[in-house]
Amino acid sequence: MNKLVIEGGKSLKGTVKISGAKNAALPIMAATLLTDERCVLHNVPKLRDTQTMVKLLTSLGKAVECDKNTVCISSNGPLKSMAHYDLVSTMRGSFCVLGPLVAKLGHAKVSLPGGCVIGVRPVDLHLKGLKRLNIKIEIENGYAVASTKSLKGNNIYLGGVFGSSVLATANVMMAATLAQGDTVIESAACEPEIEDLANFLSFMGAQITGQGTPRITITGVKKLHGVDYKIIPDRIEAGTFILLAAATKSDITLKGAYINHLLALTDVLEEAGLEFDYGVDTIHVKASRGLDPMSITTYPYPGFPTDLQAQYMTLMALTPGVSVITDKVYPDRFIHIAELNRMGASIRREGMIGIVQGVKGLVGAQIMASDLRASAALVIAGLAAKGKTEISRIYHLERGYENLDQKLRGLGAKISRRKE
Repeated sequence: MNKLVIEGGKSLKGTVKISGAKNAALPIMAATLLTDERCVLHNVPKLRDTQTMVKLLTSLGKAVECDKNTVCISSNGPLKSMAHYDLVSTMRGSFCVLGPLVAKLGHAKVSLPGGCVIGVRPVDLHLKGLKRLNIKIEIENGYAVASTKSLKGNNIYLGGVFGSSVLATANVMMAATLAQGDTVIESAACEPEIEDLANFLSFMGAQITGQGTPRITITGVKKLHGVDYKIIPDRIEAGTFILLAAATKSDITLKGAYINHLLALTDVLEEAGLEFDYGVDTIHVKASRGLDPMSITTYPYPGFPTDLQAQYMTLMALTPGVSVITDKVYPDRFIHIAELNRMGASIRREGMIGIVQGVKGLVGAQIMASDLRASAALVIAGLAAKGKTEISRIYHLERGYENLDQKLRGLGAKISRRKE
């Protein structure tokens, strides 16, 4: 395994290109199962997760060609209906092949994704929604076994205990494109990644309205066709770089980033004292002074993203004063607190709340990543801290950030990848 070694305590400067959105690319790649025709996807990030989806699609009978950030997916004989545990268990997003497979073939057998370090993330909303489309689903030996004689549109409510579900919305929406009649998804996820998936399906010939709102309407069609499509930028990567700039008092320009996807974050940071300049697809951050502490609560989009909670906590750990960070999406997503405290932060957890007493600075240490976004938070901490920081288990980081260490070196960071 590899680790990152960071010599921190210096400001960064320059321009960084934001990669394509992982959370849009994965369901869009799965949606190519709905057609026999060739699909060409551009701006697909080269990540451990997208490589896993390539392997999964290949195992299901697709021919997949990758050239830098372009992925071509076409038929390679009859589709197979079984998504095995060894692939689905490594990436939760793999479960979104269930909807397209059963819609295309009338039957599918997909492994349940299993547990997660940031808390229980059940698939009950996926199964509830798909069953409303006249799909019979049984759980057998850790697999969801689905079958239908004909998909039928229906009214479906997808609200959960912690709000709407992005993957469940994606799964149901993909299946509904080939159902008879109209499907209305109430309490649908509003994330830009869902909107991007809906736009992709529409280019394929699907009839979808309401994407980006809590009510999505799909009128089923008989067939979808191939398409050439470009994935949206990754708002979480963009938000991570914004928070990184603030924590290290840096002057960074983000190229290929949409500010309208990040308003919950930028609104809080502007109130805290951070200044931005915006372009059509650029965001310029110049963090020249200290910020005021600001409390936040995570919610489903358009609320503050849970995927930026850990990175924001790192910034607040370096901001004198008290801030309260509440995660109502994944209440157990606080494993990074212990590692930040090892670097000199003063944070305590009370249930779904993290109480942060800002300190003047952090000190480098040997620390361990626990999940994808915690890894990014620890990189920010290492860049801001005085001295050397070593971050182990960075394979988590490689699931969601394309060439992060290379991008940081381009901004002047002293960061290297070494063997454990």
